[in-house]
Amino acid sequence: MNPAYFETRFRTTPPTAGWPAEFVIISAFATTGESWTSQENEDADRRLASELMANGVWMHRVTGYSPATGHAEPSWAAEVPLDEARALGLRFRQDAIYHVKDDLLSVTHCNAQSELVHVDSFRSRLDPHDD
Repeated sequence: MNPAYFETRFRTTPPTAGWPAEFVIISAFATTGESWTSQENEDADRRLASELMANGVWMHRVTGYSPATGHAEPSWAAEVPLDEARALGLRFRQDAIYHVKDDLLSVTHCNAQSELVHVDSFRSRLDPHDD
């Protein structure tokens, strides 16, 4: 598991109350170690958002970022079951996704055999801002 996954924090615009008890955080941007053009990243993000909207799930924009490097990646918090989220991550060429249940933030590889690995409290990693 990439050590950067354990340093990630999340930014979001208000409101930050009313999060579901269980959800995932998934990105469609270039996975760790890959480089895609801005257009490829934006197209993949639009496709992911469209798929989530078509399924009628709760979703909220979050940006995962590294405090150490400043790297930031737009993502979606979405109320999607974990197995479906792993499959979605694989379709969007992701290495891993985050899972939140009752404020427990975990990370898992997208393959079905991967275990959830505890990271921290989700709310302790959440940095609201007004952008």
